[in-house]
Amino acid sequence: MNSIAETGNPSTSHKGDSENWPLLSSERSWGSWQLLAVFISTAAATWCYIIGEYVGYYLNFKMGFASMTAGALIGIVLVNIAVLPMISRFGVDSVATSRAQFGSRGWVLISILQYVSVTGWNCLLLIFFAMSGAKLATALGFAEVAESIWFKPVISLIACAIVYAILLRGSSGVEKTSKLLFLLIIGISAWIIWMMLGHDGSQIMAAQPAYATPSRAENYSIGVEVGLVTNLTWWAYLGAMARVTPTASKANLPSILGFGLTVPLMSLIGLAAYLLVQDSDPSSWLIHLGGTLFGSIALLLVITANIGTSVAGVYVSAVGLTNIPGISKRPWPVTLALTMIPVVLISVFIPNLFFDNFGTLLALFGVIFAPLCGIQIADYYFLRRRKMDLQALYSTSPDAPYYFFKGVNIAGVLSVIIGFFVYSYLLDPITYESRAPFEYTTASIPTLVISAISYYLLTRIINGKKMGGY
Repeated sequence: MNSIAETGNPSTSHKGDSENWPLLSSERSWGSWQLLAVFISTAAATWCYIIGEYVGYYLNFKMGFASMTAGALIGIVLVNIAVLPMISRFGVDSVATSRAQFGSRGWVLISILQYVSVTGWNCLLLIFFAMSGAKLATALGFAEVAESIWFKPVISLIACAIVYAILLRGSSGVEKTSKLLFLLIIGISAWIIWMMLGHDGSQIMAAQPAYATPSRAENYSIGVEVGLVTNLTWWAYLGAMARVTPTASKANLPSILGFGLTVPLMSLIGLAAYLLVQDSDPSSWLIHLGGTLFGSIALLLVITANIGTSVAGVYVSAVGLTNIPGISKRPWPVTLALTMIPVVLISVFIPNLFFDNFGTLLALFGVIFAPLCGIQIADYYFLRRRKMDLQALYSTSPDAPYYFFKGVNIAGVLSVIIGFFVYSYLLDPITYESRAPFEYTTASIPTLVISAISYYLLTRIINGKKMGGY
């Protein structure tokens, strides 16, 4: 039988966050403003400061901001095109949509990649949280305590406990946290930018990047690529949140404003800080900028804002895990615990190793999400002509349209591999060395286009009209 009835009925067995069934129309109650608040509180975290620092290696203030903004907007628009129509139409998360391109078993690969990417961001946030907490304690006169071997691990564990407690309420916990932090994030970010430009604006504008290459085009392309890759990773976040809205129109503009503009605006702080003092970590310069009292308050608010992003990230990971059959039947608190185990282990035991390889992490995200977006665009718009079988997404029967070859769509897997090699050729994820024509095209855009073309051709050759429900 080719239907959802084989595994249950979403209208009767759906349990919101704890299972992976499509959300019912009555459950999709978020409006545009609610979603915008969630997106802004998710995007506006201290990872943006590191992104700004990375761009500051190659570009000055004006070119850095322009390139990041261009890349971020292009990235989120591509993600919206790739996955938002399916999410909003059916009320499913991003991982569930990938079953149509990778098969009723092959989608597990995408689930793992999504889990790894979001876990990476979550670890980065909590490591930053602990580092900033230590510097705040030092500024307040508790240097001996802050420098102890146990301080940062304990701070990380406390942050994890707070996130876990908030998320026991599911999506409502995400929404309420976002509402509380929304104005706080906007206010503190505006204050920091005003203080930096007001005190040291001329120095920031005159500062030159320390590691710029001889090619101006290559430097600019690196800035665009960083913005692109950062926002392509919102593929994983978008589905878990936008599915709670009733239509794509209510999610499109909030995602562009919340992700496409928030990331470069927040990264502007890290860019300016790096050009000025060669350190994007706000805990290193906020005290100096605002004095002990105001600087400490600002730093405390920055640290608090990380909680909102961590809440959203862990929620996204947990929703993604509910697609896995063995986990989908677990209680929501157990799923949350499974989601947080690797975050806790990395944040407590190997924080420095992870934190010091942020550039590699960014490039690896491009390797993952650029091909994925290209494949979904080719599949949904050019092969399926915007048609999708919701029941087939949840069927594991060998007769189901999305079963392909033993549950795996070979065309999808091969296209991801092709995309991996294209990206790695243009921009080495480990060394960050680039090859032509990277300086004119970036790495993500050619990877997305070539993955889309290869998927289209391989689908016609391998699957034809017999497999995949085309």
